Amino acid sequence: MSRKRFNIMIVFVMVFSLILAACSGGQSDKVCVVLDTGGENDKSFNEFTLKGARDAAEEEGLEFAHIVSEATTDYERNIDNFITEGCGLIITVGFLMGDATAAAARANPEIKFAIVDFAYFPGAGCDAAVSDCYTEEGGLQNVTSLMFAEDEVGYLAGVLAGCMSETGKIGSVSGMEIPPVVRFVTGYQTGAKSVNPDVETFNVYIPDFNDPATGKQAGQTMIEDGADVIFGVGGNTGNGGLLAAHEAGLMAIGVDVDQFNTYPDVAASLMTSAAKNMDVAAGDAVRAFADDNLQPGIQLATVANGGVGLAPYHDWDSQIPEECKAQVEEAEEGLRAGTVDTGYEG
Repeated sequence: MSRKRFNIMIVFVMVFSLILAACSGGQSDKVCVVLDTGGENDKSFNEFTLKGARDAAEEEGLEFAHIVSEATTDYERNIDNFITEGCGLIITVGFLMGDATAAAARANPEIKFAIVDFAYFPGAGCDAAVSDCYTEEGGLQNVTSLMFAEDEVGYLAGVLAGCMSETGKIGSVSGMEIPPVVRFVTGYQTGAKSVNPDVETFNVYIPDFNDPATGKQAGQTMIEDGADVIFGVGGNTGNGGLLAAHEAGLMAIGVDVDQFNTYPDVAASLMTSAAKNMDVAAGDAVRAFADDNLQPGIQLATVANGGVGLAPYHDWDSQIPEECKAQVEEAEEGLRAGTVDTGYEG
């Protein structure tokens, strides 16, 4: 073979390889996570989604990267940077990233996306004029929505709170008034009323997930009004409410993860936490991606499939009456059977 022909063949192979890479996006083996504000050690959404995704990527031998969003204005840029870096799966964390994720997914149909806490339905998060933008489940063809039945686990927390309250008044210190938070609060209030129809429920939505000072003040106000159980439903803002309950020597319920382990300053006051297994959901998405089996649409974690549930009672196990434990168990059975109405109609 002449040198000229050999060189031509080499060029052809190189060009063909570049074309293949372009077609595949060069993104078959890299998993990237865009975290919300609050840092990677927030002991909540960011930390546990990151852990689940990273561990699964390591198990599957996939390249992995993540970035923390310093502000909401960083979402689009961070996603675009990972697209440029050749990520095959981009996981975005949190409801507030819904618009940025939808825009990126629509513009890059060859890339897989998964988003925590944002459900894409026809007419939401997608240009209705693009006929191939939807799947039968609703949403974008290349996006998996990792969703959680917050109203179900909130209901269980409410059953416990309603049973344990001595004043007949309970509170919830909440973050932004967005669907996941509203589901928690609605379920909590409905669950409490299922065991005590006369229970009085207080709630406040605070438009920031990282404002523990305001959360603490809100919790103190509820306590002054008679609440003896505080449910923190809003990241660090909700943590402020938990701290208020702890300092007042009252009962508290954590959220998202088992906060007995992640918020030791208030552990002695935590009866339980309304947990969402975000690490499991993220890890399962990565494994499905590695198997080329990540399906678009909504994947819902429920009490029935073990995706949400109350954390252990820990130090409170001996202090919670068997009657209250039995009521929680009965509510769990009802949720599994589909016979319990959590009150949420979203």
